[in-house]
Amino acid sequence: MAKANGKHAAEATKDELLQYYRDMLLIRRFEERAGQLYGMGLIGGFCHLYIGQEAVVVGMQAALKDGDQVITAYRDHGHMLAAGMTANGVMAELTGRSGGYSKGKGGSMHMFSIEKAFYGGHGIVGAQVSLGTGLAFANKYRSDGKVCLTYFGDGAANQGQVYESFNMAALWKLPVVYIIENNQYAMGTSIQRSSSETHLYKRGISFNIPGEEVDGMDVVAVREAGKRAVERARAGEGPYLLEMKTYRYRGHSMSDPAKYRTKEEVDEKKAKHDPIELVKKMLIDAGHSDEAALKEIDREIRTVVSDSATFAQESPEPDPSELMTDIYIDA
Repeated sequence: MAKANGKHAAEATKDELLQYYRDMLLIRRFEERAGQLYGMGLIGGFCHLYIGQEAVVVGMQAALKDGDQVITAYRDHGHMLAAGMTANGVMAELTGRSGGYSKGKGGSMHMFSIEKAFYGGHGIVGAQVSLGTGLAFANKYRSDGKVCLTYFGDGAANQGQVYESFNMAALWKLPVVYIIENNQYAMGTSIQRSSSETHLYKRGISFNIPGEEVDGMDVVAVREAGKRAVERARAGEGPYLLEMKTYRYRGHSMSDPAKYRTKEEVDEKKAKHDPIELVKKMLIDAGHSDEAALKEIDREIRTVVSDSATFAQESPEPDPSELMTDIYIDA
């Protein structure tokens, strides 16, 4: 078992840092706009924003090869964008329009892309852990060399099916990396009040699954931990557990006022640990970029996001004929 000290010796090139900056900024600006559309009543149901956690998916995606799979829970917009799914398709799905990835019938929690090997955000807490383990089983059965990243949160870490999956994955040495996105509050209860063992990277010990705690606000630290875990899984050495210490700036969902934590706590995280600001500082300190160039990137990203909102609102609603398509009916 390893516990990160918040430092990393790895270096990132100018091009890598600029790509990480762009990818994280796309997620941040997309989620901000999604929050606005929700407030306008254009997005219905639940809407769980990823603001603050961007370094986790961007760093982990940088550790993958084409064909490697991703599956996650319902805070999933960032995972889709990091996997290469388009802002237009994701935003259209959020607004329930036919131009969305699930033809407007799935909404926030039910988007998939076989092309990008994204196997969905899932609304049942912890359910995707078993599904991700199944994807890894298929990979081993086929000997296709693929690895499955299976994301879940600190709240889901207490679910029973998680440990059944751990046991099978360890027994069969499946190529799966389990990623706990520990944003410290689950649905609204601090981890200190909900978990007897708060060091979640230790949760695999009884199954002989090694684990590691990672600074989930540092995209380069995430990437390096991801590379180690993915290479191990791909080499046939079995599952690995990464606990990403991260933080969501917004409530659990748009309807959550987040009164279980103080404004001062959130402000401190934003001021001292913001993942995008950290990469911005790396770029400027290394002489790779300056404020003007990074502001231009932000303008470009804002245009992409604005266009996605326009596309979503102009895309038609699903035709009534689609109501009974793409569903399983037990005859």
